[in-house]
Amino acid sequence: MTFQVSIDNGIELRRGHLEEAKRVVVKVGSAVLTTGSGLNYSVLENLACELSFLIQSGREVILVSSGAVAAGRKKLGLNNRILKMREKQAAAAVGQSSLMRTYEDLFSHYDQKVAQVLLTHDDLSHRDRYLNIRNTMSTLFEWGILPIINENDTVSVKELRFGDNDTLGAMVTNLIDADVFICLTDVDGLYTGNPCTDTNAQRVHTVADITDEVENMAGNICGSSLGTGGMRSKILAAKMVAARGGSSFIGPGREPGVLQKLFAGEPVGTFFLPKAEKMASRKHWIAYTLRPKGFLVLDSGACRALEQNGKSLLPSGIREVRGEFGVGDPVHCLDKSGRAIAAGLVSYNSKQIDKIHGRHTSEIEKILGFKDSDEVVHRDNLVML
Repeated sequence: MTFQVSIDNGIELRRGHLEEAKRVVVKVGSAVLTTGSGLNYSVLENLACELSFLIQSGREVILVSSGAVAAGRKKLGLNNRILKMREKQAAAAVGQSSLMRTYEDLFSHYDQKVAQVLLTHDDLSHRDRYLNIRNTMSTLFEWGILPIINENDTVSVKELRFGDNDTLGAMVTNLIDADVFICLTDVDGLYTGNPCTDTNAQRVHTVADITDEVENMAGNICGSSLGTGGMRSKILAAKMVAARGGSSFIGPGREPGVLQKLFAGEPVGTFFLPKAEKMASRKHWIAYTLRPKGFLVLDSGACRALEQNGKSLLPSGIREVRGEFGVGDPVHCLDKSGRAIAAGLVSYNSKQIDKIHGRHTSEIEKILGFKDSDEVVHRDNLVML
């Protein structure tokens, strides 16, 4: 297969990346950390041992952990009944303290101090806060403390759903320029087919490039609580990390010693290689962290100018403006079929662009009464997707 390197070659490639890795982000989801009645303490104990091993090997480590809602369920005796949004948030508020106390107790056996960091997407969407979080992480590393990060579920306005922490883990990986993103889940890797129904299905050991074919393999899961969306979010997280020059791993979180096996070069799980060309930090932030507040539909000429010639986006190439947004807000540029081809920060607001779209740059001042820029999105603020 074009997306998979040979097993022998793949082991050597992953061994090389792991030997050089100095900074590692490990994400563990609810499917691994919890049982039907609360936290899975045997898994948590193994995780503390594994991460302490990585830290003692001289690496800087961040843990991205789910489990607050499950811990809250146990503490409040909510069992498995379906919770409303406000109940999930309240359970997370109760459970987060129990989760951190458990981690603190378990890591104390290895003389390892931990710190709690709760984040929302909004924290990462503002460049000044984004950089401040990075500085905080660096300080914790200098003090020899393991940061434990979770989404701040109690203030989240979106429904808590499995897979959110995959994106959070990838964003944190890129935020701190980590070398490896490790996603521990309840499956042992990515398969070419569903192993329950396809006798020819094989585990993919190493992925050189995350293509559409690889993304479409997300549903090849057997005996897992993960749906297609759950595995897909992990593959897309690996794609985000690869664009920034990092590698990723998806593997079995309940397998004892899985991280020691991984770093010893054993062929566990599925390893994703980084892109050869590393995207700059700010452009990666624009492309993968910021959520678009609007959309600009482009004509074929503008699409060619952006994709093939590396040009800025001028008003003449815009066919339609969708959504309301302000100056400096993120937007996605769409071709006529609706495919997002680029992300960028706009020089004008939506109402102004609606007035000047399809017009020549020489007409901007006459139409608006001013002209701050010839470009609607300057190339420096534009990223091809």
